[in-house]
Amino acid sequence: MTLVSIILVNYNGNKIIKDCLQSLRQFNQTILSEIIVVDNASNDGSPELICEHFPEVKLIRETVNHGFGKGNNIGAKIALGDYILFLNTDTILTCDFLPQLLTVMIENPQVGIVAPKLLNQDGSLQISTSPALGVWGEFLAQRRSSRYHRGQNKEYIDQKFAYQQEVDLVVGAALLIRRKLFEQLRGFDENFFMYFEEADLCQRAQYLGWKVVYEPGVSLIHLHGASTKQLPQQMLLEYRRSQVYYYQKHRPLWEQKFLQLYLVIKFGYLWLTSGLPNQQLDKNTAYQVILTAWSNTPVRFPKGEAKPTLPYS
Repeated sequence: MTLVSIILVNYNGNKIIKDCLQSLRQFNQTILSEIIVVDNASNDGSPELICEHFPEVKLIRETVNHGFGKGNNIGAKIALGDYILFLNTDTILTCDFLPQLLTVMIENPQVGIVAPKLLNQDGSLQISTSPALGVWGEFLAQRRSSRYHRGQNKEYIDQKFAYQQEVDLVVGAALLIRRKLFEQLRGFDENFFMYFEEADLCQRAQYLGWKVVYEPGVSLIHLHGASTKQLPQQMLLEYRRSQVYYYQKHRPLWEQKFLQLYLVIKFGYLWLTSGLPNQQLDKNTAYQVILTAWSNTPVRFPKGEAKPTLPYS
């Protein structure tokens, strides 16, 4: 009986997915599990690499790039496990971490989502939790990240991330969720092509009374954006599109308007100054972000997903 289904979404991950799958083969030893890779129409030979070197993997080859959320949903449809681990292809296991995460779930029936500590390639801490996203939450998260990378409050932040805790959201690089909860939530919202989909998933789970937990007793390496660096301009635009959509779903009107104004001013300036020395933003990308912010298209909730009663409404 399969206990955990491990799902990875691959898009042109030839340079990273072999190390990820090899680490799974090496360290994922004690829990009966299956590995499912959903390939989003890669053209770099990575699907062939998987077939040749990892015959134990269930490979689903799509003909178009569906994005991260829908790709994971496709994998979840054939998953057999009682729990689902969504794992990025730019991660490398350094230990058998699933038993510890499952223990958290089993001992705490109210925990619906749990995630391990993430480390940079040099073994340093990678901040992988955040306050609830919104104007204030994003400000706090950005300030904490900036201070940490500048070496300010580093010891304090390291200590803060050293113990198990309930959090608002976790980074989706390695996220374990109860299958029954994932099905109850009807999976990832596929309107998020990339970015914010795990924040939305955590938020919707909490609306239903489930807890999200960060478990630093086990960790893995996250190369952080190894796949998205291939198309930086497109990924920037996708990030802002997802941000606007997330605010429409979960934040009050004044925060939506604040974000709209902020993006128009910031990217309006970047559009005007594009082409100047040290300005790497493409003029068309800046223009597309402005259009995304200014259009303010009313949110359409996915089929079957009721609009939640927000705590601030």
